[in-house]
Amino acid sequence: MGYDGGAFSGWAEQPGLRTVQGVLAHGLQRVLRLDEPPRLVVAGRTDAGVHAAGQVCHVDVPRAAWLAAPGRSDAPPGAALVRRLAGVLPPDVRVHGAREAPEGFDARFGALRRRYAYRVSDAPAGAPPLLRSHVLAHRRPLDAVAMDAAAARLTGLHDFAAYCRPREGATTVRTLLRYAWTRRHDGLLEADVQADAFCHSMVRALVGAVLAVGEGRREVDWPARVLAAGRRDPGVAVVAPHGLVLEEVVYPADVDLAARAAQARAVRTAPGAPSAPSAPVGPVVPPCC
Repeated sequence: MGYDGGAFSGWAEQPGLRTVQGVLAHGLQRVLRLDEPPRLVVAGRTDAGVHAAGQVCHVDVPRAAWLAAPGRSDAPPGAALVRRLAGVLPPDVRVHGAREAPEGFDARFGALRRRYAYRVSDAPAGAPPLLRSHVLAHRRPLDAVAMDAAAARLTGLHDFAAYCRPREGATTVRTLLRYAWTRRHDGLLEADVQADAFCHSMVRALVGAVLAVGEGRREVDWPARVLAAGRRDPGVAVVAPHGLVLEEVVYPADVDLAARAAQARAVRTAPGAPSAPSAPVGPVVPPCC
């Protein structure tokens, strides 16, 4: 599914606020004629203002309601559900596809990796008008080569406490699979950020640290030194959410889904850190990004 996060208070349902989860759950309740909004489990609980192009969630509904989705048409239930949701959801939320989940599927814990993009314009005139709600306008010129070099030094298995907002009982150990910056043909700078999972505000903090390098205010190895220090640095700005898009969530083959979910639920530690306690201390994948 995809959504424009500009008018939402994030994914997670909150009393009195407009959220993606709330809108989608009520849409499903309506088209499937459920007694109450269903509970949704999502791959990435995006923050207020963050967009998505490839978000994934799963929901348990009565089989009779699923089979009744086509109504009098001969369309498969998934295709019928997508069409009917398009008629009740607001224009800033769209479900691209729906199907029965394979055995062991968990949208949150089953994912192998999440891929985010962050886009920045350093043009003197500012961000292009048609992209201004999805691109960060940066007032100073940026060195994309230096930013890419700084970003590459952050990849691997680390404790990202320096780039995460802490949550009680949740680990900040993550495997950053890829962090790269390129300047596109249209002049925009684009970050490709991929990890097995992200913790709260992690992507936007990683972007803020590397922007300081791109401006020339910090050395190329500064973001890596912040990471090694293991604590939040006031020099790292958490950038605005509107430049961030969840582009893709990747899952293993169906036969490996249950094993992947079990692995993701295990408490992780960074290399050289003390072993984790035998009892789990909290979920591996808290809200992000």
